Amino acid sequence: MGRTSTSVRRFLPGSVRLVTITPDTKDWTWVLQRACPDCGYDASSVPVDSVADRLRANAAQWRPVLLRADASSRPRPDVWSTLEYACHVRDVHELYLHRLHRMLTERDPLYDNWDQDATAVERLYGEQDPASVADELETAAARLADRFDAVTGDDWQRAGRRSDGASFTVDSLSRYLLHDVEHHLWDVR
Repeated sequence: MGRTSTSVRRFLPGSVRLVTITPDTKDWTWVLQRACPDCGYDASSVPVDSVADRLRANAAQWRPVLLRADASSRPRPDVWSTLEYACHVRDVHELYLHRLHRMLTERDPLYDNWDQDATAVERLYGEQDPASVADELETAAARLADRFDAVTGDDWQRAGRRSDGASFTVDSLSRYLLHDVEHHLWDVR
């Protein structure tokens, strides 16, 4: 999940440096079957009723890293900065709140494709205010965690599908999402 880059290009304002992002085309659904060799996340050991609390705890850990002096700086030109990762995590929370809502209110919804790399460029992730992003990330995580807290009984088995055909239940979606946000916090530490 570490971002490296070569294909989507844009110029930074006031700069002649070319910033590039290689779209992440990997299928990360394997994290539901086995532990992540990088961050150590193991979906099989995560009780579904702990996901909401872990989302809140993860969100709280972003503020200190976003307030570091180097939060806006990329460690290498081809790797996202802490700020860019945090913007992505904020947007993931918002996206998954929408997907969860659809799963709980529709029968087996098919989600629209989300191009996370294009979103990073369009929303100018690297130019956002780190303190504002910390606030927005915490708010988005809290809304999503509250929604997961409200899921009960058979609703954990309601289904939804991604545009690439990957199928999830609310249960597997929650643990898949948790890996994403925990892995990205690992990325920036």
